[in-house]
Amino acid sequence: MTRARLSWLGTLLFWTFRAIWAAVVVVAPALGVWVASSLAAYRNGPVWLVCAAGLLLFPIVPVAWDMLSELLRRRRAHRRDRRVLTTWDRIVLRTLLVNLAVLTALLWSRPEAVFTAISTRGDWFLEGAEHPLADRARAGLLQAADGLQWLYEAAHDNQYAELIETKPAEAPTPQPVPADDAWSDPWQRPPQPSPAPEPGTEPAPTPSPAPANEPQAAIGAAWPSPAEIHPAVLAMSDEARSSIDAVGRHLAASEPDPARRIKAIHDFVATHLAYDAASYLNRDVYPDQRAEAVFASRLAVCAGYANLMRAIAAVTGDEVVVVVGDARGLSREVEGESHAWNAARVDGRWYLIDATWDSGHLKDGAFVREYRTDYLFVPPALIGVTHFPEEPAWQLREQPLTRGEFARQPMMRPKFFADGLQLVEPRRSQVTVAGEFAMSLDNPRGRNLIVKAVPEDSSPAVECELTGTRAVSVSCGPLQKGTYAVRIYTSPTLYGTYQGVGELQVHASG
Repeated sequence: MTRARLSWLGTLLFWTFRAIWAAVVVVAPALGVWVASSLAAYRNGPVWLVCAAGLLLFPIVPVAWDMLSELLRRRRAHRRDRRVLTTWDRIVLRTLLVNLAVLTALLWSRPEAVFTAISTRGDWFLEGAEHPLADRARAGLLQAADGLQWLYEAAHDNQYAELIETKPAEAPTPQPVPADDAWSDPWQRPPQPSPAPEPGTEPAPTPSPAPANEPQAAIGAAWPSPAEIHPAVLAMSDEARSSIDAVGRHLAASEPDPARRIKAIHDFVATHLAYDAASYLNRDVYPDQRAEAVFASRLAVCAGYANLMRAIAAVTGDEVVVVVGDARGLSREVEGESHAWNAARVDGRWYLIDATWDSGHLKDGAFVREYRTDYLFVPPALIGVTHFPEEPAWQLREQPLTRGEFARQPMMRPKFFADGLQLVEPRRSQVTVAGEFAMSLDNPRGRNLIVKAVPEDSSPAVECELTGTRAVSVSCGPLQKGTYAVRIYTSPTLYGTYQGVGELQVHASG
């Protein structure tokens, strides 16, 4: 290689390094502002103030630091020493150090909040922008945020994991469930039209899970089954309820079909136990959640429900395991909270079940019993909106969701999709609006809807205005400055009981 070529290569490397060095001045403060502003957007804080404070990261603090350092150096020295680094190099280095310190402090003090913020609101400055460049920028930002999933998992501790009787090594490895045409993607699937029920009448009940001699795909296709307690559970004598072994033997003798037997176990657990609201709200020390203990006390949190379901299935000869992870419902943070549920294998195929959420709900700190079957054999794509297992394989999807994708999904319960509803806009779990919030729904089955914007500060809820029958436009507001849970309630009849089927978090800037 000639000397001229070496000289040319050295010059190229030098200027490449200088360009990268100079880029640090832009990239380092931008990362700090991005993380801090995303946190502000997520918590409905003053985003403009955070962005303005970004000037401290560059140039105010680095330049002031360098000027102070130079002043002190000159006061200490009898003569002016020659500096190794130029003024510009020193400012770049100080910029890097200042921003690394800020980022480290944010990540160290609030790792879970930082990940959730950049995953859900990392593109806040692109909200409402519709352009190919904006779409590519948004995808890049959210992909970068998803890359920090390890940060959340390193800091997150599932409080119920140690209460599970099953050891992780005992759990089998599930295979993904083939996509079902009806429920493979609840966000993109066009609503399936069906005749709207006559006013004042109930829709025809959905068929129960298929018998064992029929294709097992029918179990998922028949979801949700009618909210009717299995006859074998209703007919149980006091003797049959005397122990876990007695319950299992009774159900095994009463129901030969494996799918219906799993339903019977689900129904017994959901109706036998009451949720331990006091322990849940205390969140300090939980009573014994082993199956025998909760069977006797008839009181449990989710770990106890899951343990009992597995224990009864062990007696009936059915394969049921406990799944741990996070779940979110109404009035939950978008990333969810620690939870435990079950998976059952029927004729070689796995199905997901949550007897806790089918048992009832909390209201004003007390447990309200409300038996349902919404979370019995629920399709993976639908339960994936509310439940996120620690082990991706238990999503039962060919392409598991990332935690960021899970958090970005609007918080709709499976009942929302079972009612045939489709969320048109917005398609995010949290949005910021200036005064008025607008939402669009597709309602092909003519479900009766109520939508309310419930303020975080416990002030009176805002009734939202609905227009249209199938294409429903929802308008809430004008909303005062604050955070709201915009909740959707449905009923098949106009004057029936309205059930909460989902919500979105809305930050109103006033």
